[in-house]
Amino acid sequence: PQPPGQRRDPGGDQARAGIRARLRKLGRSFPNFQPGGGGRGGAPGGAQGSAGRFGTAPVTDYHLGPACRVGPVELGFNVDRASVPGQYAYGVGPQLKWTFTEQPDKTDLSAALFFSAVWDATHGGRAGGQFVVPVTWHALDSLWINANLGYDWTPGSGERTGRGGLQGAWALNDKLWLVAERFRAFDTWTTRAGLRFNLTPTISVDMSAARTGPDRVRGYAIGLNQVFSR
Repeated sequence: PQPPGQRRDPGGDQARAGIRARLRKLGRSFPNFQPGGGGRGGAPGGAQGSAGRFGTAPVTDYHLGPACRVGPVELGFNVDRASVPGQYAYGVGPQLKWTFTEQPDKTDLSAALFFSAVWDATHGGRAGGQFVVPVTWHALDSLWINANLGYDWTPGSGERTGRGGLQGAWALNDKLWLVAERFRAFDTWTTRAGLRFNLTPTISVDMSAARTGPDRVRGYAIGLNQVFSR
């Protein structure tokens, strides 16, 4: 029951539910392009920015994620904004990645531990997060196989669900990568395929399209990555 003088807003309720669903999925299937290795190409630091639209609502998502690596440890901070017309939510939180094996340019098999947290800064509630063990296999000179397995915690409720995925990344040349992945998060399967263009040795652009769930909801994303040196 609603208190006197207040009116239910079904459209608003649906919009907030859609935004919360996007906040649940802000953790990426693969924390980095080479998830078992040293972050953004083994560089000391970098920043990632992306924007995407999902579903028929549609939901628009903006992401900014600067990070800095010291040795095998990478620290970062993520800011996300998910919105539908008239409603929005911000998600913020840190991330930590520790590559406990050799870097991928020194070995055919590398692995790491990855943890991130996210708070719904707009609606409040319990923090969510993600813990995964990412592994990278350098199968061929131009082919990388990435896999991860772990858990997600939903912002707001703290509900825990399993996550896992597999990705293939194929370098056609020094400038162009083809990427395809299949992963399950928050009890939903997603298939994604895309391209990475290396504009310079330190700047790259990602473009991808995805289908999610039994209704095959479509989405797309474009991202910009910048690597900085000390």
